[in-house]
Amino acid sequence: MTRVLEFVVALIIVFILAVIVGVCLPSHAHIERSIEISHNPEHIYDVLMNFRRFGDSTGAWLKAEDPGVQFTSSGPAYGPGATLSWKGNKTIGDGTVVNKGGQINISNHSTVTWALTNDWHGRNKTFTFDVQPRQDQRVTKVTWSYDVDYGWNLIGRYSALWIHGDPSALIEYGLGSLQNMLAGIANVDYSKVHPGLYRSDATPVLVVSTKAPRTVDDIDTAKAAAMKEIQAAMAKLGVKAAGPTTTIRTEWGDTTFIFDLAVPINSTTLNVNGKSVDLTKLPPPPTAAQQAAAAASAASAAKAASASSAASAGSAGQPASGSSSGGAASNGPAPGSLDKQNRLVVDANVRAMMMPAGEVLVATWTGESGVQFMVTALEAYAATHGYKFDESAAPAYNQLASLPTVSDDDQIYRVFLPVSDAPAQTPDQKAGLTQPLTALDPSLWAAENTKPAETKGKAEKKKEARKRPEHRKRHRR
Repeated sequence: MTRVLEFVVALIIVFILAVIVGVCLPSHAHIERSIEISHNPEHIYDVLMNFRRFGDSTGAWLKAEDPGVQFTSSGPAYGPGATLSWKGNKTIGDGTVVNKGGQINISNHSTVTWALTNDWHGRNKTFTFDVQPRQDQRVTKVTWSYDVDYGWNLIGRYSALWIHGDPSALIEYGLGSLQNMLAGIANVDYSKVHPGLYRSDATPVLVVSTKAPRTVDDIDTAKAAAMKEIQAAMAKLGVKAAGPTTTIRTEWGDTTFIFDLAVPINSTTLNVNGKSVDLTKLPPPPTAAQQAAAAASAASAAKAASASSAASAGSAGQPASGSSSGGAASNGPAPGSLDKQNRLVVDANVRAMMMPAGEVLVATWTGESGVQFMVTALEAYAATHGYKFDESAAPAYNQLASLPTVSDDDQIYRVFLPVSDAPAQTPDQKAGLTQPLTALDPSLWAAENTKPAETKGKAEKKKEARKRPEHRKRHRR
């Protein structure tokens, strides 16, 4: 009995000591971790102000611990009130983060605060991000801190001794994932772009695929030649231009620009080679997998045909490549048929199709030489705000939005990036910074699509103008 009393007394003493120690422990805990990232601070701020890429960046630790974690977004897409919840296994549990707002100062330092609710001990749990560009280096220091209050919850105060466990692991893993995600985004300054989100309509167009060296003069020459073919096709088909000239990007290579020049027309039904075709009923373009399968099948057929031709030529005593029959294969697809992209063949180079309806991220740029920068800026903006895009399936395109008679430096272009899974508006639109996408005056595209090709003298004058110092200065952007 005495030993039992001694044991009870010892427990009471231990309990009292634990209470005394718990009362002396701090009621607030704080940890922070930092990383330096070679990237634009505005990009980092934008990623932190929305949760659309949470699983790829700051929340990647949750996916690493539970590949089956389920994320649910609610509230605004960007800024205060944006909310993300998750449901996971026993390791990560369930939780919610809510954007409580931020302060942006790209030249100094910006902050973003998230409120956290999960099964960790404590209350008033917050994540705070400090984004500070280094003035002497082209890097940005990102500091991620975690704060929690325990009040008089003594168990919570003791749990602070293990704050370097899960909270620290989440933060360190998240910072590394944030750096990796940003590495895949073009490091361009889009602070003055102010794009908007809109819905484009399905549009019938005539298209010519072409390419040119990556110079403004060569691209203009290729566009003029393509436009001449489209104008001839419009006259033959009896249709008229019904929208601005559109340049659809296929590949912006190191030395060559491959693109389609398209002109919207006023009819979805065309009579080609004695056959009436409704463009709205054309099959969709083949997927990447379908194109790869078709290419493999064509290569196999060509190889078999080559072997057969070689054997036949050898038996006849003739060279294998001596034939020039002028069949359909050598002349290309016949007018009225469909090409490999399921576009209607109008003639040797002109095709007809429907540009599909869809969501587009749009911005305006002045000066033809800046269009490529604008495409890159829109891609970066879409990536940091969590809008999905795939240029191989839905390439970017631009339209001339000013009279073609103005100088190259003053020509206005609208640049479009097809996107998906995007909200109704960008943060720039909500802030009133985006230029409204108003309908263009028909005289703009009417003048553009009916003007004759430039004479050699006019082209040479434009080249001379581009050599002037003021022109080179404006295109250094």
